[in-house]
Amino acid sequence: MRIARLASLGLAVAALAGCSALDRLATVGEAPKMTDIQNPQAASSYRPISMPMPAPMTAERQPASLWAAGSRGFFKDQRANRIGDILTVLIAIDDKAKYENTTTRSRSNADTANLTSLFGLQGLLNRNLTDSASPSAVVDLGSTLKNEGKGAIDRSEEINLKIAATVTQVLPNGNMVVSGRQEVKVNYEVRELQIAGVIRPEDVTSLNTISYEKMAEARISYGGRGHITDVQQPRYGAQVLDILLPF
Repeated sequence: MRIARLASLGLAVAALAGCSALDRLATVGEAPKMTDIQNPQAASSYRPISMPMPAPMTAERQPASLWAAGSRGFFKDQRANRIGDILTVLIAIDDKAKYENTTTRSRSNADTANLTSLFGLQGLLNRNLTDSASPSAVVDLGSTLKNEGKGAIDRSEEINLKIAATVTQVLPNGNMVVSGRQEVKVNYEVRELQIAGVIRPEDVTSLNTISYEKMAEARISYGGRGHITDVQQPRYGAQVLDILLPF
């Protein structure tokens, strides 16, 4: 029975490794390959975004007017405003958080009941217990409770990056959905940066840049893959045991 369980566990680990292990074996000694440039809308993970929209407004024609209803600016500029346009996203994250909490609770309780005759059952008590049994001290209760808890969080993150993103969708209210991905390969390590979110055209500067904190629903991912990242990750068996072991 134990052998069958070990075999099942081995099959589960092999299934988790799956194609990833085979791909790694097929590329032993080779540098990680970079991903081909593709249309973000053609990616399997791409999903059109639906956001709350204001009620549509009917445009009114103004004869002999140089101003078009709904226009955001009088002079045309080169800032991104259409699907396929490119703009630069500035990422400057410097977050620090520190939290500490200590809780201590203590309770002590003692109860003693003086039952000299034990409701007339003292004779039965003497027959079943030793001669030293005393009915007057037959009920004596005590309890002690003590709880201590400590928690602390000390986190510091700092990221300074720039990435070019592409406008993939223009929402009905004029806001734009942007998506960008960047890969840098150094020796046998590929660093990946991905960003996506919703921006307002008004927040795009004259230099065609926008800061990440002005992006709604921002999704920022910065990581890597390669030999260094692989060494820093625990083995598949260790990951499975870390999930299954209750202690």
